[in-house]
Amino acid sequence: MVTPVSALPSRPTYWCEATAQPTTGGNTCWLGSYMARSPRLALRWFTCRVRDVTDQLDPHYAAPGRHWLTNDAEHERARTFLAEGEMYTLTLHDDTTRYVLSARPTGTTR
Repeated sequence: MVTPVSALPSRPTYWCEATAQPTTGGNTCWLGSYMARSPRLALRWFTCRVRDVTDQLDPHYAAPGRHWLTNDAEHERARTFLAEGEMYTLTLHDDTTRYVLSARPTGTTR
């Protein structure tokens, strides 16, 4: 017997996005996005983007992002948020720009 695709179990997906927003107004700049198939994969993409952003910041402004990169408890918190259907966001900034990184469940896909 063949099982129709509509009867197969659905899997959640997670939309991950990074943006740069000027603090003085102006247009938001899209830095990248990714559709992950699990909270773990979403966090992997998220971690790479946090590293990319912090690499571009002066050391003083990069410190919170560098701390986040080594904070295993916060990574577990992020995975838990996503697995429970909640959005996870991290905001970094310097004098002129706010960097917003987010991951959120999008529902299911077949």
